[in-house]
Amino acid sequence: MRDLLREAYGAMQHDRRRATLTMLGMAWGIATVILLLAYGAGFGVAITNIFESFGSKVLGVFPGRTSKQAGGAKAGVQVRFTYDDIDRLVNAVPMIKHVSPEVGKRANVAYENRSYPLPVSGVNTGMIDIRKLRPEMGRFFNEEDYIQRGRVAVIGSEAKTKLFSGKYAVGEYIRLDGLSFQVIGVLEPKMQEGDDNINRVIYVPFTSMGDLDNTQYLDGIWLDYEGLDYQKVEHMVRATLGQAHNFREDDRRAVFVFNSLERLSQFRVITMGLQVLLAFIGTLTLGIGGVGLMNIMLVSVQQRTREIGTLKALGARRRSILLQFLAEALAISFAGGLAGIVLAYIVSLGVGRLTLYSALAKNAEAGDIRLIIDPANLMVATGILIFVGIVSGMLPAIKAARLSPIEALRYE
Repeated sequence: MRDLLREAYGAMQHDRRRATLTMLGMAWGIATVILLLAYGAGFGVAITNIFESFGSKVLGVFPGRTSKQAGGAKAGVQVRFTYDDIDRLVNAVPMIKHVSPEVGKRANVAYENRSYPLPVSGVNTGMIDIRKLRPEMGRFFNEEDYIQRGRVAVIGSEAKTKLFSGKYAVGEYIRLDGLSFQVIGVLEPKMQEGDDNINRVIYVPFTSMGDLDNTQYLDGIWLDYEGLDYQKVEHMVRATLGQAHNFREDDRRAVFVFNSLERLSQFRVITMGLQVLLAFIGTLTLGIGGVGLMNIMLVSVQQRTREIGTLKALGARRRSILLQFLAEALAISFAGGLAGIVLAYIVSLGVGRLTLYSALAKNAEAGDIRLIIDPANLMVATGILIFVGIVSGMLPAIKAARLSPIEALRYE
C-alpha cells in the first residue's frame, strides 16, 4: 500500500498543473455535494424549529357539526364541548400531559387613554406548556390565581407594545370590557405570519373568563402528550368525544383536530425527499469532475504507454498496473475531497443564515435556513466521492492493465 501511495504521489508530482486542475474539479464537486446536503439538513431543522415554537406534540380539538348519522341521530347536529370533556379526556387518554379548555373573545382592552380591540383567551395553567408560552417579563398565572378566579392577565408582546409602548407593564392594570385586570406577565414574541394575531392575545384564567364571556361551551380544547404515537392519541380523543357527544369517530366534520406532530411528520417526508433530490443533483455535479478525472487519467495512460510496457516486460502483473493507476485516481480524488470539505465549511460559515421564513413572518429567525454540515452528511459525501473516484479511475486503469507489453514498447 505504501509503495502504491508513493507511486501515486510521484505521478501527481510529474505533472503538477494537470493534477492540481483535476483536484480543483473534484474539490468543487464535493463542496457542491456537501453544501446541497447541508441546505437539506438546514431546511429540516428550520421546519422543526417552526413547529417547536408552537409545540410539536400538540392537539387542538375544535367542535364542528356532524356529517354522518350516529346512534339514530341525524347528521348536521352541532357538537358542543363543555368542561366535563376535559375530565373525560384526562380519564380516557393516559398519554395526555396537559390539557386546557379555551374560550376566547375579542374584547375592548384599555390602558389609560389607549384602547384597542384585542383577542382575550381564557385557559388554564397547562397552556404555558402546551403552546410553549414563555414569559419575557413577570410570570404566567398559577394554580392559586386559577382557583381564586384572580383578575390577572398575561399579555402578548404586540399587545404590550400597543398598550404600554416602552413602559414597564408588569404590575399595571388594564381594563377588559371595563373590568380591571392586573398584568402579571408579558410573553416572548412568537413567530407570527400574515394576519396571525398570536402576539396580541391576552391570556386570563379560564375561571376569570366567566366574568367576560359565557364559558358554558368551549371554543376548543388544547392538549399535549407523551410519546410519538400521535395517531393513537388522536384516535382515543375522537373516540372519547364521539362517545360523549354521540358522533362517529370517523366523522371528520364533527370535530376538527389540529395534530402538529402529524403535520411535522408530513414535512419530514418532504424534507427527506428534498435531501435525496439534492444528493442526486450533487452527485451529478461531482460526476462532471469525475469525467475530468477520467479524461486526465486516460491521457496519463497514453503518455506513459512505454513505461507500462517496460514494467510488464520486467514481470509486472496486470493487477499491479491496474492498482497503480487506480491509486493515482483515488489519491487525486482524496486530495480534491479534502479541499472540497474545507471549501464547504468556509462557504457555510460565510453564508450564515439564509433569510427565508423571517421574510414572510415576524420573529421567525429560528425558521430561517442555515447550512448545517453534520457528520452524517460528510459520510454520505465521502461515500459519493469514493464511488465517483473508483468509477472514474477504473476505466483508465483497466486500459493500462490490458496493454500488450510488445505494442506498448513499440508505441511512439
